[in-house]
Amino acid sequence: MPASAMLQAVLVIPLAAAAILALIPSYRWSAGLTMLASALTLFAASWLVFDRPILDHPGLDHPAPGSLLFVDDLNIVFLVLGAFVGFTSSLFSAGYIAHELRIGRLVARDVRFYHAMLQLMTFGMNLALAANNIGLMWAALELATLATVLMVGLYRTRAAIEAAWKYLILGSVGIALALFGTILVYLAAGDVLGAGGDAMAWTTLLAAAPRFDPHLLTLAFVFLLIGYGTKIGLVPMHAWLPDAHAEGPTPVSAVLSGLLLNVALYALLRFKMILAANPAAIAPGPLMQILGLLSVLFAAFMLYRRRDIKRLFAYSSIEHMGIMVFAFGLAGPLANFAGLLQMVFHSLTKSAIFFTVGHIAQVKGSQRLADIGGLTVTHPLLGWSLVAGVAAIAGLPPFGIFMSEFLLLGATIDRAPILAGVLGLGLLVAFGALLMRLHSLAFGAPRGPAGPITASIVPLAAHLLLMLAAGIWLPPPLVAWLQHVARMLG
Repeated sequence: MPASAMLQAVLVIPLAAAAILALIPSYRWSAGLTMLASALTLFAASWLVFDRPILDHPGLDHPAPGSLLFVDDLNIVFLVLGAFVGFTSSLFSAGYIAHELRIGRLVARDVRFYHAMLQLMTFGMNLALAANNIGLMWAALELATLATVLMVGLYRTRAAIEAAWKYLILGSVGIALALFGTILVYLAAGDVLGAGGDAMAWTTLLAAAPRFDPHLLTLAFVFLLIGYGTKIGLVPMHAWLPDAHAEGPTPVSAVLSGLLLNVALYALLRFKMILAANPAAIAPGPLMQILGLLSVLFAAFMLYRRRDIKRLFAYSSIEHMGIMVFAFGLAGPLANFAGLLQMVFHSLTKSAIFFTVGHIAQVKGSQRLADIGGLTVTHPLLGWSLVAGVAAIAGLPPFGIFMSEFLLLGATIDRAPILAGVLGLGLLVAFGALLMRLHSLAFGAPRGPAGPITASIVPLAAHLLLMLAAGIWLPPPLVAWLQHVARMLG
């Protein structure tokens, strides 16, 4: 089957599933269809890799780009990663949402709406990643954001509605700034390429970028960095993210950290490539390094003051997104390679942690850290899974994030030793906070009820095993592919 058909399937499957799910009243049917649609989306995304010799010869044999959609080595990384996390999240979501339905926190109407919005969000994210048009990408990311906002407010409590509104308002401000930056890029391209689709297509923008007005590009990137930086969760535009994590269903937290933040990062990287191709425009690297390190330091210290377990790991997501933005701002083959590894490993690890946190919140009946303790005694499986997840996200060997952070520190020491010290400080502060919290959660005196585990542990185990395997050995074709993408990023 041609890759172009699989690219269309990545979009059609979740969109069709969202339309059908909006009409299905039965929870069992809606949960089953969500898992089936997510599995088919993962199959279609994976086909884009294995249908051609991309692993042996990166950059070859891609389908010809269209005016609206295209595939290259960069967006396939995001598409496959997103499809995998979306599939495992759907497996976890089935049992998690069923429990919420049984205890009365949700009703059948809410569940039908939730599953439809989950697939609509998947469609929006995939469309943003596959779009060969800067306007279409912007619209698709806004669609994914709106679907996520509706899921954050699913419980309809005062706190959940407030979190959804905060997300909507701050996200709307960010996306409006990103739209203004997108228009400025179009104006800069229009002077060279003329009005029309060519001035909005990634494939033509990058080739013609050296001839664009550098002043317009510079102004555009400032708006794009702030706008898409809001979606990424960079400090000081991060205020929506902890509330969205804390008040929404836990599967939404998993897809937020593992998927949606990555899509905004992808958009920023695409525009960075255009800026980097124009030597007269502002260098995007220093701005990204500043915001990245600010996010790392701020989030690391804020970890010490959290009282809610989901907010705790939300700030951890802010820290890690800061690490990625700093890595891509530092640029160069090694730093970009480390940033790509960090993105992949963070998505897998943080999703696993939120799966664990979802189990914990249900068996304990609370998200408050004060109500949770001694998990290795009361629930050994959850307790030791949390220990493994925290060890992985803190960058301890043999998990994969140790490798990506080690490579990034090495690249930073070689090129900017002072910044390496700042980055190292942030990592150490965050490690101390996570270790402190883990001690009471996993090894302290048992606290709270000890209910049964109600959702599947398969997604949790799969993610942790992948992270462990990645820290020990990465397939050489995968390393070659990511190294090629790192060179693409400049």
